[in-house]
Amino acid sequence: MSRRWLAIERVPESPFLEARASYEEAGPVLLGLPLDATVSFRPGTRFGPARIRAVSEGLESYSPVLDRDLTDVALHDGGSLLLPYAQVETALDRIEEAVSVLVEEGRWPFLLGGEHLVTLGVLRALAQHYPDLVVIQLDAHADQRDVYLGERLSHATVMRRAGELLGPERIYQVGIRSGDREEMAWARAHSRLLPADPGEALAALAALPRELGDRPVYVTIDLDVVDPGLAPGVGTPEPGGWTGSQLLAAIYTLQPLNVVGCDLVELSPPHDGPGEAAAFLAAKVVREAILAWAAPAGGRP
Repeated sequence: MSRRWLAIERVPESPFLEARASYEEAGPVLLGLPLDATVSFRPGTRFGPARIRAVSEGLESYSPVLDRDLTDVALHDGGSLLLPYAQVETALDRIEEAVSVLVEEGRWPFLLGGEHLVTLGVLRALAQHYPDLVVIQLDAHADQRDVYLGERLSHATVMRRAGELLGPERIYQVGIRSGDREEMAWARAHSRLLPADPGEALAALAALPRELGDRPVYVTIDLDVVDPGLAPGVGTPEPGGWTGSQLLAAIYTLQPLNVVGCDLVELSPPHDGPGEAAAFLAAKVVREAILAWAAPAGGRP
């Protein structure tokens, strides 16, 4: 096993469904990012990675839609990073370092949040390896505020910071149905704001392969893009959202793209209710995204 990977402080957790490969033989690698420092409404996202792993045992490893199985994939689960609760910059530095190691050593990173701010640490790492990186954000919220509650680093400012890092025109925002007047005006003027309506959004996503070609794409999925009536366990629920099937359809629609990494954020297990609908949806999204993007049949490793 890589000495650099061994040196990263991580908390071992029960592995995700069929994530049995060693680090040496792995292509995609799961890594939990249990940051819960700036969640402003319903804290609890630090429990997300462990819960996604736990409920994944209730799923099959086979995807009937993709006709692929996780047993076909050399998937490694690296546990969760040991992150300080209240030291946001330190946490982002550790995330950046860990993701840099993964990419430099040829692994495909899938990050399990944690709050949405973790995406900034991931992008800081990926931007060094992919100078023309594009981000596709599936989310209920624009996250384009410049400052929120007096802080520039927040789950509500993460895409504004991402735009400063990469260029705002490289941020494609899909499903957005919430934001204050100023940030929505910013998003319309500077980012690529795609439709919120799921039918129109899927059509817009279907056109992206012609536009982006083989450019590297990072996908960040905030689980609150789904309606809270169907997936209540999120940090900031926003009514009027997508169905789980529509979120999965977006994953399949993006298959032709050169997706170089992904995260799934904002699951808040304490608010998910006895049925754990959001956690089970999150686990299925992880399975489908890995099979569609990280190890597609006949595609990129």
